[in-house]
Amino acid sequence: MSTVALTINGQEVTVPKGTTLLNAALGAGFFIPTFCHSETNPGYGGCRICVVEVKGARNLVASCVIEAGNGMVVETESEAVVEARKMILELMLANHPLDCLTCEKAGDCRLQDYAFRYDVKEPSFGGERKDYEFDDSNPYINRDMNKCILCAKCVRTCSDVEDRAVINLAYRGFKTKVAPALDASLAESACVSCSRCVAVCPVGALTYKSMAGKIRSWEVAKEQVTCTWCEAGCNFDLLSKNGKAVGVVANAPSEGRPLCLKGRLGLELRYNDQPLTPMLKKDGEYVEVPWAEALGLDEILEKLK
Repeated sequence: MSTVALTINGQEVTVPKGTTLLNAALGAGFFIPTFCHSETNPGYGGCRICVVEVKGARNLVASCVIEAGNGMVVETESEAVVEARKMILELMLANHPLDCLTCEKAGDCRLQDYAFRYDVKEPSFGGERKDYEFDDSNPYINRDMNKCILCAKCVRTCSDVEDRAVINLAYRGFKTKVAPALDASLAESACVSCSRCVAVCPVGALTYKSMAGKIRSWEVAKEQVTCTWCEAGCNFDLLSKNGKAVGVVANAPSEGRPLCLKGRLGLELRYNDQPLTPMLKKDGEYVEVPWAEALGLDEILEKLK
């Protein structure tokens, strides 16, 4: 395998050819912030928070999409880089609710973490602010587009599964938002509540309805559990607080595994001391159903017969 040699923050680094600057820097132990980057779905380069300085380049470059080259001299925390990252964070916060005290994502929010790291306390820009209606129509997922930073990770992970692609970027400019077809609510869309989008959201735009007001990120312990409902073998996280199971959430999607509501509900029934009452969409509305129906047991028995 051919390799390339470059210098990152004064340190000589050798990586396989084709490695991005982001992975080269992370592999060498250097920190680079990311919002839109995903190891399972790389190459988007939309948020620009991962910019670095390459000697000789006309502009700062997005490290997640630029390949490392022989002889490159890279700075990941130069004065220009830090100034650019602060500017990006200020622009995001100019249209982001500052309700970290009560936000469900507090303690597990990249925007919060990066604002702290780069000492960005408040937005420096005024003007019009977005004011979207809070969407709690789905029985499993809360959706607050006022907190969305348009990283599009939810869009890409939803599109990874065949026949899903429920959401996409809609409108243009200031009005750009993530939305289902015809800008419908999540309950009115073809969403199957698999929660892939919630698993990859780096901020508080998408959260679990069942977890609302019950836990803080630093209070829970996570244990990875594997769903045995089908041959996909998807991974989920069992959340425990004070030694008691409080919920099951989707693990970050990987290896093309689809994740599904049926698998998560099955694990809820198995592990959670107080599992949720399952709900399924009938005639366009969500209604409570027995566990056997939610997990498709009757259908399976009929097929076995």
